[in-house]
Amino acid sequence: MLSRYLDAAGTAPGWLALAAAGVAVVAYCLGCFNGAVVVSRYILRNDVRSHGSGNAGLTNFYRVFGGPLTLVVILSDVVKAVLAVLFATFIAGHISPELVALAKYWAGTFCLLGHMYPCTFQFRGGKGILSGGAIAIMMGFDSGNPWSWCIPAVVWGGFILLAAATKYVSLGSCWAGFSFPFVTWFVYREPLILLLSVLVGGLILWKHRGNIVRLVKGTESKFSLHKKKPEPDAGEGGAQPEAAEEPPQPQAEETPAPSQEAEHAPGQTAGNEEETP
Repeated sequence: MLSRYLDAAGTAPGWLALAAAGVAVVAYCLGCFNGAVVVSRYILRNDVRSHGSGNAGLTNFYRVFGGPLTLVVILSDVVKAVLAVLFATFIAGHISPELVALAKYWAGTFCLLGHMYPCTFQFRGGKGILSGGAIAIMMGFDSGNPWSWCIPAVVWGGFILLAAATKYVSLGSCWAGFSFPFVTWFVYREPLILLLSVLVGGLILWKHRGNIVRLVKGTESKFSLHKKKPEPDAGEGGAQPEAAEEPPQPQAEETPAPSQEAEHAPGQTAGNEEETP
């Protein structure tokens, strides 16, 4: 068999395949509920993917819109990941308790795929950090493995330290994607679970490939809790622009002397005819 967890389950392969397919579909559909897109399109009537970095994630939503609706985005992306893992835990627990850990990673992978590539929004989703972070926390609640707490500790600990020290959220996100397979192998030492963790971490790094390039070039934007205030207009207490030079006053046009009028070619009208009495 592919895994010692599958061997220990003692369940017919057909039933396992059916349960795995059901969990995958439910987890993917939950992942497709992208909070940033739903809030921006159907509440604010302004798709977040048309602004900023074009990403349908929390960071871009906050930079573009800010406000209390950011909390709605956070809750939606966290809750859907938690529900996906809980559903997998429920199904696996009724089949065999040995399958719970594997089922969590299975559901987490498909939930992240739904978040990043939602079929409901033209397969243009977010980068998966918030949902992926929620999945990592859910992996820490494994009563059958006393070291499971290491997974959220390593992933979230490194993310918070790097993001706080450098102000680069993308750097902390890359740490989360890179460290997830390593801490998973340390905890479980299971090839199939490791494969799923590599998929999760690889997806996160792939979605951040543009950020990685900008980090190397030194052009990545830093995160701030305060949105950039627009420049004040002149006359409203803001900095006054430099005074513009007064336009030259129009000079009265002189009536050409008779000698000058005589110099015009035959048939040409003098330019100041209206001033001639």
